Amino acid sequence: MSDAEIIPIGTSGRPGRGSGKTRPSSAARRLAPKPASRPARKPEAATRTQAPTAAPPAAAAERVDAPSTPPARPATTTSERHPLAGIPVGDWLAALQSAAMEVFGDQWERRLAELMAFWRRRLEGDYVVDEYGFDAEITERFFMAALRPIATKWFRVEVRGIENIPATGGALVVSNHSGTIPLDALMTMVAVHDNSGRFLRALGADLVFKLPVVSGLARKAGTTLACNEDAERMLAGGELVGVWPEGFKGIGKPFTERYKLQRFGRGGFVSAALRTGVPIVPLSVVGAEEIYPLVGNIPALARLLGVPYIPITPFFPLLGPLGLVPLPSKWLLEFGEPIRTDAYDAVEADDPMLVFNVTDQVRETIQQTLYTLLRQRESVFR
Repeated sequence: MSDAEIIPIGTSGRPGRGSGKTRPSSAARRLAPKPASRPARKPEAATRTQAPTAAPPAAAAERVDAPSTPPARPATTTSERHPLAGIPVGDWLAALQSAAMEVFGDQWERRLAELMAFWRRRLEGDYVVDEYGFDAEITERFFMAALRPIATKWFRVEVRGIENIPATGGALVVSNHSGTIPLDALMTMVAVHDNSGRFLRALGADLVFKLPVVSGLARKAGTTLACNEDAERMLAGGELVGVWPEGFKGIGKPFTERYKLQRFGRGGFVSAALRTGVPIVPLSVVGAEEIYPLVGNIPALARLLGVPYIPITPFFPLLGPLGLVPLPSKWLLEFGEPIRTDAYDAVEADDPMLVFNVTDQVRETIQQTLYTLLRQRESVFR
């Protein structure tokens, strides 16, 4: 590729364009650089016959001391110039080291080596995924790391009663559901992991596993379908399982009905706990109701899209994507005393009256704790 020819703007390479003349105007000639004057050429005969004479010492000293004109620097074309030209390699290495310290801290070399080793294992397929698709390593390194700043900085989640979660063995955490978008489930998973060191295996609705991208992420984060078979297998295997019995009725209720629990389904979670003999830990969450105040719904569009509801909040869809930013409400999570089920026989899980009574006990415990937390809360955002 030949070097690009530099053409004055507005001329297209033709002299006098725009003036209707074949020669440049006087103004253009004054702007052009003046050609260097050439020394007068001596006659050839004089040049041949004249013998070279030695310069006087003083004149030679003057020529040596006089500053010589630097040679003209050859022009660099676009094809020859490298994008990184002019920046020393040492400066690049120092910049990369500074960036690594900002991201990884003082132990940036060890952390960077661990990160590289992690990605090498992922590319080679050297990692463990359980039968439900749960990937503990990627959940702890990335999902929890991404959600933790939201929980601690934005919602300022305060956890109470974490000692009521068993350190080992199966247990069922039952929580109220709210927030228009189920962020409360994600924040609960982060709070449980950071305060107890255990992973909360959530039971998700059918819609979660119909979404193309969300489905895969939910599986890797430990979520499985909310059915009794999977719940009982995980509880019997010693997992900590989380369930939100209100479902879409809980997160999609209007703002005027905030913190009023909806129906807890048919008590399937109680049957799973009775069959496996694990304790039920009631969880009350205050603060999630205010992140997206639901003031309306578009049921016709929701049926067309196959979703439970299309929320209308004071900021969405009025502000567009900006309306999807949740309000920074103050969250309180309180885990209540475990409700033991090991005193019952597994066959009693088929007794509808017993299942109803235990379900009502769990629901009433959560509701009363919500009222208590609301009285204790100073304000929505503080």
